[in-house]
Amino acid sequence: MEGSTHKMLYEAPIGKMIIVSNGEAIIEIDHINHYETIVCNHDELCIKVSHQLNEYFTGKRTEFDLPLRATKGTDFQKTAWQALTSIPYGETISYGEQAKRMGNPKAVRAVGGANGKNPFSIVVPCHRVIGANGTLTGYTGGMNRKEWLLDFERSVIDRTQ
Repeated sequence: MEGSTHKMLYEAPIGKMIIVSNGEAIIEIDHINHYETIVCNHDELCIKVSHQLNEYFTGKRTEFDLPLRATKGTDFQKTAWQALTSIPYGETISYGEQAKRMGNPKAVRAVGGANGKNPFSIVVPCHRVIGANGTLTGYTGGMNRKEWLLDFERSVIDRTQ
């Protein structure tokens, strides 16, 4: 039902994550970087996310099919998050390229800031955005997770070619 939130812990190979639903859409998927007590009361949407994440982490899913609703964020941030969904699995782009794709090539720093507030880790793939020189740069889930995700996606592509 709309208005109440449902939460579920998800044990990913890269650490614990939280999935939050409002009953109609997923409103958050995030890494847990510190210990916190979470009262879980998951619903079918949370379970659907966990199934799709399971498929992702076993290399069987390269795209997600989930009802997402950003309940926070500016219009610019939401546009940045939408742009992330067009980055193909296993590929990377620079922050500058993302800004260009959004029609605002000078907004590189703003794009980086927006990506850092992405409420849908992994599903909206901000981990696929890297520095212009090819270096891995910021990831709210931690650089080790970003590197793991990119290596994992490349290995899945290598196995299927």
